[in-house]
Amino acid sequence: MFINRHVRVLGIVTVCVLGCRGVDAQDGQSALATVKSVKCNFPILATGTWKNGKAEAAVKPAGLTLEFDPVDVDEGTAVLVANTGGTASSSDIHVRLSKGTLHFVQMFTDGPLYTTTIFPTETRTGKLQAVHTRHEFTAGMSVPGFTWQPEQYYGDCEVRQ
Repeated sequence: MFINRHVRVLGIVTVCVLGCRGVDAQDGQSALATVKSVKCNFPILATGTWKNGKAEAAVKPAGLTLEFDPVDVDEGTAVLVANTGGTASSSDIHVRLSKGTLHFVQMFTDGPLYTTTIFPTETRTGKLQAVHTRHEFTAGMSVPGFTWQPEQYYGDCEVRQ
């Protein structure tokens, strides 16, 4: 009986140690914890809208590229580098690493919210799965080249240390 009790305790300790190691490996120990810059390409876009009170979605090709440089995961900051119409501009971004997944959040004072999430799963060598979402809606408006409805882009990102 004494030996069975020790075996049970050893089994419980083993499960706890193995379980904890798995969590540690996912929480901040990934390559995304030391990212210094990121370049993302999103070739697929899903858009959403409401017509006559019913939600609708459409999927189509896209050509969105985003670059975050520099990225400081420890400070929780990044700069989104943009080149629109030949004019370079930048925007401050909030960064959060959570269980090996890196999130970039951009909040605008006039309402929209943009997020980019990089998952620690490779799509191909050197590229990680990513999604970029734009929470924005302007009823009755459609301007080509501008976001006016909810959008979600799918692609991958190259991270540089």
